[in-house]
Amino acid sequence: MAKLYIEGGKRLTGKIKLQGAKNSALPLLAASMLVDGTTLLHNCPNLSDVSAAIRILDSLGYKCTQTGNDVFVKASMPLCDCVSPELMQEMRSSVVFLGAILARCGSATVTTPGGCELGPRPIDIHLKAIQELGFSVEENGGYICCKRVNMPKEVDITLDFASVGATENVILASCISGSTVYLHNAAKEPEIKDLADFLNKAGAKIYGAGTDTVTIIGVEKINSVEHTVIPDRIVAATYMSAAAVTGGDIEITNINCEHMRRIIASYSEMGCDIVFCENSLRIRAPEKLRRIKATRSTVYPGFPTDAGPLLVASLVKASGTSTFVETIFENRFNYIDELRRLGADIKVYNRVAIVEGVSKLNAANLCCTDLRGGAAEVVLALAADGITSIDKIHHIERGYEKIEETLSGVFANIKKE
Repeated sequence: MAKLYIEGGKRLTGKIKLQGAKNSALPLLAASMLVDGTTLLHNCPNLSDVSAAIRILDSLGYKCTQTGNDVFVKASMPLCDCVSPELMQEMRSSVVFLGAILARCGSATVTTPGGCELGPRPIDIHLKAIQELGFSVEENGGYICCKRVNMPKEVDITLDFASVGATENVILASCISGSTVYLHNAAKEPEIKDLADFLNKAGAKIYGAGTDTVTIIGVEKINSVEHTVIPDRIVAATYMSAAAVTGGDIEITNINCEHMRRIIASYSEMGCDIVFCENSLRIRAPEKLRRIKATRSTVYPGFPTDAGPLLVASLVKASGTSTFVETIFENRFNYIDELRRLGADIKVYNRVAIVEGVSKLNAANLCCTDLRGGAAEVVLALAADGITSIDKIHHIERGYEKIEETLSGVFANIKKE
């Protein structure tokens, strides 16, 4: 099994071109199921999660080809309405295929999805919305079986929580239908707007994406489409964190800074000098990072839960005491024991992490706990004296495209073996 080896203490400088967003690419691949014709996605990151999504499409009867960062998708008949448990378990985002399969086939059989163990993430909110769209839902022996039983002309749905996945599933399940759907308390993340932009290019009628009320007017069909995946704001936060802990100076290109405002605010508060324009961001770290006031993860446009581990890793090198409150995932702090191995001083009380800045860190043998926790381990290892090894990096490879090559390009001493 591959490991990362990182010799810390190197100041990172240079330029990084940001990859496409994993959390946008996966629902876009599911949305390609609805297209009559072909889909061509540009800037699609080459990740294990993307490969898993492509395997799901292959199993359902779609022809998929990935060349570099371009993915081509075309339907081939007949289509299947069932995803195997093995494929569903490969990633959490596999649940987004439920809405797309229902829209295309009128029925679907799936199992609960896999992914990082961050605590209970029930899909009840998805299934409740699917039922309101006119589908029956039966759960039996670990399988979830859904079938179209009626087609309401108008539907008002209010989500119990502004869930990104449930918002995506409602959009996918209803955009080629005879219904007009008014979705309230919708998620407002940039990835939702990217999905709507993709579908509207193909001929869908989706209004209000990026706000808390989305209107979907069902159409008979949507046609061939070419689309570029938005940049990955969480990966951008990772490289900002790497610059911060190493006293570095990094320019990140192919970025959308409008999606990054809350993250940028936190690193500015730590004393980082940040200059940004539409497509690039330069972060220059001070000699010593400053503590920041309590930060709380929440839905967009608040501070994203996925960027929490990266912020915590940065705060380990700040002067004084900082606090981070995790409100989304119960077990998000699993990675903190690994950061402590490097010498981090972090205390956890339920969902609150209290970080006392330290001046010195030492190398250790680490193990990835999850995707973003693993990235936080990489970040803090860059600031530790000696050579740190990181095991189980398949977690990291779910969301980062050749992270070792990217960091090597800004003078990190990192290799994969």
